[in-house]
Amino acid sequence: MGAAADRFAMTLGRALYSMRAIRRFRPDPLARADLRDILDAARQAPNGGNAQPWRFLLVTDAAKRARLGELYREAWWAKRRDEGVAGPQDIPPGKSVRRSAMRLADEIGSAPAIVLVCATARGAGAAQSVIPAVQNLLLAARALGIGGTITTLHAVVDERVRALFGIPDEAQVVYCVPLGYPRGRFGPLARKPLAEVAALDAWDATPDWLAT
Repeated sequence: MGAAADRFAMTLGRALYSMRAIRRFRPDPLARADLRDILDAARQAPNGGNAQPWRFLLVTDAAKRARLGELYREAWWAKRRDEGVAGPQDIPPGKSVRRSAMRLADEIGSAPAIVLVCATARGAGAAQSVIPAVQNLLLAARALGIGGTITTLHAVVDERVRALFGIPDEAQVVYCVPLGYPRGRFGPLARKPLAEVAALDAWDATPDWLAT
């Protein structure tokens, strides 16, 4: 077991029940030791055939973070246009997840660190193999008091992101994960009751013991 494991003293239960998506970050820099151990935890994740088809591209350089932030904002609005959303005027006011995500699109370049989680091969199979690694990454960050969230880019910026970081053609950027100390707090979580999301043996069968 690696030395990093001893640093994650938070219980798994506490991490699971308090880890929400963090989209607002303080400007405080993150320690290199913390970033190293977060990425080390990510590489421990299970994956098909132990092929480990991932590469974690950590971005801390201020100029590159700023440029990636510009590209992310363009990508975010490209996805909104795909959904028929032309601009901020089409997003209802208030404390909505969409508003929060829009603010992240404006501010992500200021996050102290951003991890581009890449698959080293093209295709859905390679992309799906990195998913457990991202969960490991976020749980490890939570144990160190660092927040983050899973985001994706858009084809419209793909070539420019590749050029910015020298990403080879055979690889693909699967997720873009900003990291930082939260402006706000972790948990408690707002989740649907288990009865609404779990069933036993058939889609619409939820016994009492599973619903409580």
